[in-house]
Amino acid sequence: MIEQYVLDLREIDGEQVAVVGGKGAHLGELSRIEGVSVPGGFCVTTDAFRRTMAEGPSIDDRLDQLSRVNPDDREAIRTLSAEIRRTIEGIAIPDDLAAAITRALARLGEQAAYAVRSSATAEDLPTASFAGQQDTYLNVMGPTAILQHVSRCWASLFTERAVTYRLRSGVDHRTVHMAVVVQRMVFPHAAGILFTADPVTGNRKTATVDAGFGLGEALVSGLVNPDVFKVREGEVVAKTIAAKQRAVHALAAGGTREVAIDSQRQEEPALTDAQVVRLVQLGRRIEAHFGRPQDIEWCLADDDFRIVQSRPITTLFPVPVPETGDQENHVYVSVGHQQMMTDPMRPLGLSMWQLTAMVPMHEAGGRLFVDVTRRLASPASRAGLLDVMGRGDPLVRDALQTVLDRGDFVPALPDAGPGGPPAGGASAPIETDPAIVTELIERSEESIAALEREIRTKTGPALFDFLLEAFEEHKRVLGDPLSMQAIMAGMEATWWLNDKLQEWLGEKNAADTLTLSAPDNVTSEMGLALLDVADVIRPHPEVVAFLQGVGVEDEGFLDELAKLAGGTEARDAIEAYLDRYGIRCVGEIDITRPRWRERPATLVPVILDNVRNFEPGAAERRFEQGRLKARKKEQDVLSRLRALPDGDRKADEAKRMIDRVRTFIGYREYPKYGIVSRYFVYKQALLAEAERLVRAGVLPEKEDIFYLTFQELHDVVRSHQVDDRLIQQRKDAFRSYHALTPPRVLTSDGEAVNGAYRRDDVPAGALIGLPVSNGTVEGRARVILDLAEADLEAGDILVTTFTDPSWSPLFVGITGLVTEVGGLMTHGAVIAREYGLPAVVGVERATRLIRDGQRIRVHGTDGYVEILP
Repeated sequence: MIEQYVLDLREIDGEQVAVVGGKGAHLGELSRIEGVSVPGGFCVTTDAFRRTMAEGPSIDDRLDQLSRVNPDDREAIRTLSAEIRRTIEGIAIPDDLAAAITRALARLGEQAAYAVRSSATAEDLPTASFAGQQDTYLNVMGPTAILQHVSRCWASLFTERAVTYRLRSGVDHRTVHMAVVVQRMVFPHAAGILFTADPVTGNRKTATVDAGFGLGEALVSGLVNPDVFKVREGEVVAKTIAAKQRAVHALAAGGTREVAIDSQRQEEPALTDAQVVRLVQLGRRIEAHFGRPQDIEWCLADDDFRIVQSRPITTLFPVPVPETGDQENHVYVSVGHQQMMTDPMRPLGLSMWQLTAMVPMHEAGGRLFVDVTRRLASPASRAGLLDVMGRGDPLVRDALQTVLDRGDFVPALPDAGPGGPPAGGASAPIETDPAIVTELIERSEESIAALEREIRTKTGPALFDFLLEAFEEHKRVLGDPLSMQAIMAGMEATWWLNDKLQEWLGEKNAADTLTLSAPDNVTSEMGLALLDVADVIRPHPEVVAFLQGVGVEDEGFLDELAKLAGGTEARDAIEAYLDRYGIRCVGEIDITRPRWRERPATLVPVILDNVRNFEPGAAERRFEQGRLKARKKEQDVLSRLRALPDGDRKADEAKRMIDRVRTFIGYREYPKYGIVSRYFVYKQALLAEAERLVRAGVLPEKEDIFYLTFQELHDVVRSHQVDDRLIQQRKDAFRSYHALTPPRVLTSDGEAVNGAYRRDDVPAGALIGLPVSNGTVEGRARVILDLAEADLEAGDILVTTFTDPSWSPLFVGITGLVTEVGGLMTHGAVIAREYGLPAVVGVERATRLIRDGQRIRVHGTDGYVEILP
């Protein structure tokens, strides 16, 4: 292949990122759009960069050092990156390359003024903007100066901010190369930025224009506040005109300078409304060409808009695509906020959840959403949906109400229209009989045992046919009417007790104490069972010392245990625990996540915490203490009720509901356990199939199947052909989804609505959340984002983003809980109540606002957290 050192912008298209970088590829693509005016220019390619680097002193040693630096070690980054920049700027551009640049300049006008702009291969991409990480030089004049600034642009690949950004984003410094765009300068009356979607709310139908006088550098550098215009459907719907005291202008001899703006002009709008609307129309054309919302840099000269850059807005949460492809308005509710797993899922995990869920789900940004538009449209089903959502998570209810209050977004349907029963279904009467729960658990276990027996003989395409049938059985068990009745009986009895006991006795959340140590709760049993494992390990110092040296990736540590004194008993205790609970893991709704059985070392830090923080027999003692506390609370409540007017009736009703809660609330956790039990069986079968594909040379790694949907994997197994590029694209996309925060509610316009707590009963400065488990506790905050990094002391309060059932082993060792995500009946809340831990969930940005080690006070009854001095 012949190396190309210089390309005219009109020769470039969007596929040439490796040759001209992200900025160059976008400018080349922009030049091809009819009706879009792009200043003429050329690109010095990455071939030129590599050639020049190859002829200069090696920077390999310093790149090796840089790759090992901690992203927070600013001093090391500053020193190493400065050395690399000096080396690059000192390399002479080879003569033939300099001649090619000079020839390109001559074609455009050697004495004209130019902008010389960095264009790295990892910038302005759909998954990472890297905006502002490298350098741009304006109003550069003459061949000598242009060549000098090309070298500076190459060196700016190693600015401190660019290096830090790459380290934090996991991008290898060696894989990024630098092209340079040289473009005719525009001397504008006004300049600025156009976002074709609202960058704050995400609304795709509202465009935002920032505008100021002179060059756009004044806005980008923060020198002035811009005029801000909001445009919707061809009309300026809002504007703020700033006092623009300064501007950046080009100098006749080259370079730029700040100038003061005449006081009479300072509050004049930089653009007329008509110009703003025309600019947005141009932006919509560019957006349509690239197929996604754009962040566009523009200049206005002689009433003509010139586009000098366009890049994707990478911070917007994607919008689900309706299966029907309709253009109607839709309202989506996050599944992750209900399931306590707001991290992105891989394609196989997404498609498996969709195939086994009871309702249709839509994917966006690696997360799942349920379309609730029809339920919101009908007044009858709307009331039921808002009630259930409000009881679970008030922020979801508030977000839905915010959308409804706009009046025109959700269409009105008559009650008779399709939409199904209210969310949660109508409550059906069920007798309070523990045998019902026993029967349901036995049914589920029999169904899973049958699945395990039957799947053993299935391979190849026959396995996928079998799994599709198994998914129907999965849904049948999940939707078992008796199971649904049992779940609702426990939840509704909890709500009844909280409402009535507050009304009759003035006591908030009384059901929290009444549910302590409820029977048949597989999730709380899981936490206590790990205390029993610690009891087996504690008497053996050699085993404890060995476990302290075990890392998360040490898969063979159980085999090593048997060689130590007491190690066989320790191994057998851990193995027995894994036989019962090894199907679980953090983020367990995603089948692709490693289970504890697959990575048992994940549990070692929690076991060691239990060894250190507890005395022998703690599990049995804790369960019995909870049971006695609940019994005492029941007697207290009933005696106080009997002392009231009409007290015997009230006490009898309350006793019925207490018995109902004690019977059914523990079962609330079982269906999820059943789901993940089945998932583990499915996963083992699919991974065995993946191993066959690896042996046949179809896939390089068995985990590559995680980046295919179930149907795509079926096709690969049938055809023995795979699209390697698709898998790589999916890996890149999955990596980028981690930077996105999923909203609780998302509209088809792209607006992310998170809701708000409308309360004024909390102290100033307190962090507001949802009260889910009674009591007040004060202690040291332990901000833990990964279960495998748990390091708890007695009395610690756990602060984290979300807790699914896999976190419950930690709950036995803490005194309180704070999470960013959660609701009244989500797993973390249920287990917090089971263990009697004061808990506040749904605290926005808790892991960022509370620092690890700070003292905090958790008000579990009133729903707020105080950060103490």
